[in-house]
Amino acid sequence: MPSVPRLVIAAPSSGSGKTTVATGLMAAFAARGLAVSPHKVGPDYIDPGYHTLASGRVGRNLDAYLCGPELIGPLFLHGSRGCDIAVVEGVMGLYDGAAGEGELASTAHVAKLLRAPVVLVVDASSQSRSVAALVHGFASWDPQVRVGGVILNKVASDRHEELLRDALDSAGVPVLGVLRRAAQVDTPSRHLGLVPVAERRAEAVDAVAAMGAQVEAGCDLEALLGLARGAGALSCAAWDAAEVLAPAAEPLTDAAPPPPLPVPNLGAAPPDPRVRPEGPRPQTPDGLDGTDRRVRVAVAGGSAFTFSYAEHAELLGAAGAEVVAFDPLRDEQLPDGTAGLVIGGGFPEVYAAELSANEPLRKAVAALAQSGAPVAAECAGLLYLCRELDGLPMCGVLDASARMSERLTLGYRDAVAVGDSSLAVAGARMRAHEFHRTVVEPGSGTAPAWGVRSPRRRVEGFVQQGVHASYLHTHWAAEPGVARRFVERCRTS
Repeated sequence: MPSVPRLVIAAPSSGSGKTTVATGLMAAFAARGLAVSPHKVGPDYIDPGYHTLASGRVGRNLDAYLCGPELIGPLFLHGSRGCDIAVVEGVMGLYDGAAGEGELASTAHVAKLLRAPVVLVVDASSQSRSVAALVHGFASWDPQVRVGGVILNKVASDRHEELLRDALDSAGVPVLGVLRRAAQVDTPSRHLGLVPVAERRAEAVDAVAAMGAQVEAGCDLEALLGLARGAGALSCAAWDAAEVLAPAAEPLTDAAPPPPLPVPNLGAAPPDPRVRPEGPRPQTPDGLDGTDRRVRVAVAGGSAFTFSYAEHAELLGAAGAEVVAFDPLRDEQLPDGTAGLVIGGGFPEVYAAELSANEPLRKAVAALAQSGAPVAAECAGLLYLCRELDGLPMCGVLDASARMSERLTLGYRDAVAVGDSSLAVAGARMRAHEFHRTVVEPGSGTAPAWGVRSPRRRVEGFVQQGVHASYLHTHWAAEPGVARRFVERCRTS
């Protein structure tokens, strides 16, 4: 199988400049006419939006905890079809993985699974000769991780650069770029990280262009491309939504190996005409019996609901759904013929007033849920289905209220389905991720969605009629049968 040239952009710690370098490299390579495949290690939804702007292709996540190590290569090859180079942005520090799980889901773990060279981005603002010890330590910690070069960030002056380069000569790791301290790019943040692209389209375009110019000026792109071309060949086949849904899978039970679940998420922003098609798409069945029985699944998007994994929409389509995006901030009705609804993550707390003011859509969502149609809601979707959010009326599907909190809830979760729902059968084990600064009271209904088994045992979420609402984010590629089950429920509800 042809090998896609690739680089993993890592760092000793968060805040070192990975996003600036990775996004800038994507933009710089794309500006040279290369087809760039953008990827992000871990569950982050926000950085891939910037990657999409930079590369013109959909940013995709590679999460060895949510999807399992065995899917990293296939999902990578799926996303990088027809590309000249792939750039993978890491998560946290190079060797930081899922808590208590060793290297699992770390940037180093993914780099090894992809047989990809690592470029280490180092914040050099407060050091000179010590940079050699730092880089040597990271490069030698795991012999299976190939640190192929370093990019020095926040360098103060020519003299500072000279001292850093002299020190790194002894470390045996080449300097592939130097970015100056005065040229940082404005990427505003708030309570959950960077502000998503969909909320600042014009400013985000300018920020990505600035990152590309900064990297173009400060990095040796030819050397980086040469390093990428030295990545090892992958022996696995590309993931394919139609193929993974082709065999009828038995429902997972608690005795099966832990997999994950998802939340649809198709509408981060209006389609960008610069986004390139990602190669030929497999023909997806209209119905599981070969007949034309496609059902319409509406997926919330726009500025309030920007969190999604691209594979969810692909799986829904392969299972026989027509996926239609809508914007709860602007659309007063669900798409005509909606048979199922997916409301993923995002920032409804930022847009609570606007969401509340759109009473016609709130009533339409409530009516659809009351009809028994399948509704899958994760995190932001959970808040939207509540009776109120920060005192403002929401859809009222769930007898619960939501509010902002000072406490950040963050981490991977090991969960089991408490009962049957439109997404899973009782006993199905899923791996998930939780990321929010809100509280829902009560935290679960009389029929909870999940029993969370770590880090502490609890029940969580709501299942009522066709509604499955939860704080937990899941990834359907790990258990494609979720999409099949949801679409079948759309046909029969």
